[in-house]
Amino acid sequence: MTTPDETPVTPYAALGGEAMVRALVARFYALMDTLPEAAAARAIHPPSLVQAEEKLVEYLTGWLGGPPLYTDKYGHPRLRSRHFIAPIGRAEIEGWLLCFHQAWHENVPPSPLADAILDKIDALGWHMANQPADTGSGAG
Repeated sequence: MTTPDETPVTPYAALGGEAMVRALVARFYALMDTLPEAAAARAIHPPSLVQAEEKLVEYLTGWLGGPPLYTDKYGHPRLRSRHFIAPIGRAEIEGWLLCFHQAWHENVPPSPLADAILDKIDALGWHMANQPADTGSGAG
């Protein structure tokens, strides 16, 4: 996408900028605190989500093409290595993605761009796995 003066429009700007990202992330963490299906994802977070919420706002802002808030503060995201302290398996990923999808659909109007970004979020979520795949045996 471009503006009339041929300046490229970032996904960040096209989807609503800071207001959208803040609303999305606030709803995401509210869902994580309330949906039983997100219990495993919530359990690997600290009791207070304030810092996690701000970091996700900063990360998504830059990832979507807005100001590089996260990298300016913390450097390269190195998402997998930064999250390796927490066990992330199928239940954590599915709960996280459930919350993200619901918050996304409540805050971002449907569009091909929105769908493409959500596909990338799904891939990113599954990339974060650091636990062996569930065997389904019930042993544990």
